[in-house]
Amino acid sequence: TRYEWGVIDYAIWTVGAVTVPIYETSSAEQVEWILSDSGAVACFVETEEHAEVVPTDIPALKHVWQIDAGALDQLKTATPNPKAIEERRQQTGASGIATIIYTSGTTGRPKGCVLTHGNLYSNAENGLAGFQDVVTEGGSTLIFLPLAHSLSRMIQVAFVHARIAIGHTSDPKNLLEDLKTFHPSIILSVPRVFEKVYNGSRQRAYADGKGKIFDRAADTAITWSQSLDTGGPGFGLNLQHKLFDRLVYGKLRAALGGECNVAVSGGAPLGARLGHFFRGIGVTVYEGFGLTETSPVTNLNEPGQQRVGSVGRPIPGTTIRIADDGEILVKGPQVFKGYWNNAEATAEAINADGWFHTGDIGENDENGFLTITGRKKEIIVTAGGKNVAPAVLEDRIRAHPLVSQCLVVGDRKPFIGALITIDEEALPAWLSGQDRPADISVSDLREDEVLRAEIQTAVDEANRAVSKAEAIRIFRILPRDFTEATGELTPSLKVKRNVVCTKYADEIAAIYRS
Repeated sequence: TRYEWGVIDYAIWTVGAVTVPIYETSSAEQVEWILSDSGAVACFVETEEHAEVVPTDIPALKHVWQIDAGALDQLKTATPNPKAIEERRQQTGASGIATIIYTSGTTGRPKGCVLTHGNLYSNAENGLAGFQDVVTEGGSTLIFLPLAHSLSRMIQVAFVHARIAIGHTSDPKNLLEDLKTFHPSIILSVPRVFEKVYNGSRQRAYADGKGKIFDRAADTAITWSQSLDTGGPGFGLNLQHKLFDRLVYGKLRAALGGECNVAVSGGAPLGARLGHFFRGIGVTVYEGFGLTETSPVTNLNEPGQQRVGSVGRPIPGTTIRIADDGEILVKGPQVFKGYWNNAEATAEAINADGWFHTGDIGENDENGFLTITGRKKEIIVTAGGKNVAPAVLEDRIRAHPLVSQCLVVGDRKPFIGALITIDEEALPAWLSGQDRPADISVSDLREDEVLRAEIQTAVDEANRAVSKAEAIRIFRILPRDFTEATGELTPSLKVKRNVVCTKYADEIAAIYRS
């Protein structure tokens, strides 16, 4: 995620070529597959380490340029041919291929999503339509998600179009410091980052002996935001809100750079509680929905048209339909042409009537606001025949400050269970609050009664949202967190369910032995 990435992307488009992004965390096997399947003739890498992953025996690949070795300076010394460039540019139209994005996915070999210039342009134009009063020339944003991710890519395309200043940072560990330095007016991210901001702020408050004040402030922010949808806050609630704005909310806004007046979240459900919290502190998070195959945005909450907990209404030009089995179907100018070199997968994704099958389950309310309830392929069917949407439980459990990830299991099993990982950044502060050594590892605490009781409160809270047959009966705390590097997470921080179930098969078996 760096400035040069964007420059190269636009340079490729300028000469009528096609960009194929690859995540820096992709395995050597994935890199080889993407370069071979796409027919790439040139490759830009950032470092020498990345260059070593690029195979040398791909016939079509003629050039490998390394950014850190001065590749851009070297290319700038070349003499351009303006006539040839203009001819190539003129040959590129709305139907021309702009990019092939290989979906990291949670299963199987990556498939190349073919997106045209028309796909990207329409998505940028229609996605910005409802934000014209808040996304204005002179604003700024900081991109910190990988630019290989379709959401980051669209942010860059849309904001260049809207003349918004763009900064880049690639180290998530320094994100809060970078936000304070850059002062973005707009923040776009995935829910996990907003969860980290909330949990990190709460942990620091407890470490400073102000945890109870933070919790009261958070509850007030949530209640105040909820009241906006039900007639507005009363005098007493407004008074509390103003008090906590001076004591707490202002500091939270300062942690995000102090100038952020709008945020957008996509890629996974944010959760109503977190949405109300951020709206309550003065940073409204507009949740949206989409996939790589839809360029990516299909739905978006907008200023003046927001329902917290939903992913909003369809953006202009987009039609959403809910199939008989609950699957969300999409039509619109942003829907991709198909999968590169994969007609069979394309036919499965886009039916004969032109509807794209998202694989997500959801429902529309009477005003057209869409709510995501799960993934079609992730629906668990217990041995008793009960259908369970794991996301309902997982999202609520992840809201607990000590929890990093949760994966619900129980397909063809007698009851529902869960694998839970602990947030290793949050653990030391929690241990200190228990007057215990802060350096105890998660693996040494897996059966700790106090920790298990704490996590049980999160499980109990989640179980209140479902029927008794859908409730989690037994959970296991895993010895370490899921990471992208160890293969359990996609680059957009989604859990690879099949990988986790395979890797932790013994843990799942232990749930049902007990």
